[in-house]
Amino acid sequence: MGRFSYLTIDFNSYFASVEQQMERRLRGRPVAVVPIANTDKTCAIAASYEAKAFGVKTGTRIWEAKELCPDLICVPARHDLYVDVHEKLKEQVENNAPILFTGSIDEFTCKLIGDECEPDHARRIARSIKTSIRDNVGICLTSSIGIAPTKLLSKIASDMQKPDGLVLIEQKDLPHILHPLQLTDLPGIARGMEARLHRGGVRDIASLLSLEPKEARHIWGSVGGERYWYELQGVDIPRLEGGRRTIGHSRVLSPDMRTPGRTRIVSRALLMKAGTRLRRYGLAASALGLSARRAHQPSLVAETTFSPTQDSFTLLETLDDLWRKFPRSREPFKKVSIWISRLTPVDTRPRDLFIETRPDGFTKKEVLWRSVDKLVARYGRETVTLASQKDLGLQYLGAKIAFTRVPDAQEFRE
Repeated sequence: MGRFSYLTIDFNSYFASVEQQMERRLRGRPVAVVPIANTDKTCAIAASYEAKAFGVKTGTRIWEAKELCPDLICVPARHDLYVDVHEKLKEQVENNAPILFTGSIDEFTCKLIGDECEPDHARRIARSIKTSIRDNVGICLTSSIGIAPTKLLSKIASDMQKPDGLVLIEQKDLPHILHPLQLTDLPGIARGMEARLHRGGVRDIASLLSLEPKEARHIWGSVGGERYWYELQGVDIPRLEGGRRTIGHSRVLSPDMRTPGRTRIVSRALLMKAGTRLRRYGLAASALGLSARRAHQPSLVAETTFSPTQDSFTLLETLDDLWRKFPRSREPFKKVSIWISRLTPVDTRPRDLFIETRPDGFTKKEVLWRSVDKLVARYGRETVTLASQKDLGLQYLGAKIAFTRVPDAQEFRE
């Protein structure tokens, strides 16, 4: 194998597998994990392999999924449970190889060094990881493991044999082992990127690999294309990791929360949660964005900037200003998202001559919110809250798992 080698482990149908592990009645049954209970108007966010056999997959509408699979069992998502199991899986993986990168709630990449890069040794590590998980976490938590000279290739290998697979790509296997794949089988190449590749004359894996590096850079519009090309060729290029760029939350709304007024209240709850995380990370924000989507219409999006702050009152007032930019309508919303960005360490932000601050650089309102954070962290999220938010259901205040970010345990209390 190459000088640098990687092992990527991808857990199969993770949310559904966790539910089957925790609930024996679900084992061997078609299961769909849903964001909202007791409605067929939502969609599956995960499906067990038994459900996938009927054509049910992530994103399938539940009314359609029940037509495909009449015996389908729908269970509401338990994000705190998935994070808890994630930590247990992480421990078992790290007992066998150090984790270099956490790709998502259900994916880890490990760095192999020395004789670990030898094929037989790498396979032993992979099998040992699978055994440790089966014995110490649960028999339902199967995984597919890919081993390769680059992180990108190890991710591709982990997708090549599912469920419960183990694929090793050596330098001598390239490039022919990739030729049977479609462009959209590669990480980071969705329909939009595929269309861009087509415009650049790339129709398959072979033509992608035949590009010159500078041509890949041109098609991607950045040095990322050149990096991607090299990694497909088995050339490992170390990455420089940047800092946190945004903090955001979004919710698919249940039918009773889709009126404009209630959607706004949900957005305020999401923003207060983001503000808590902002302060916990020791950052200040100077930009806020809002997105709200109605059925069968493009999302409404608004964004603005302001002086760096940690104050949730300032953030909430800014959010209200963004809502006022949207056209008035009684048509219900289906999803709402907020994000705060332009993040800087709070101790490096410039002082504002027109805002009174304490010697430590915090405004009085920021000190108030930091005190609220401490109370909530110790006694729970209902200890102190704004009156307008006190009756909002738990499903809108609890942490959720994004595709590439795993919330820490504290977020389920915020």
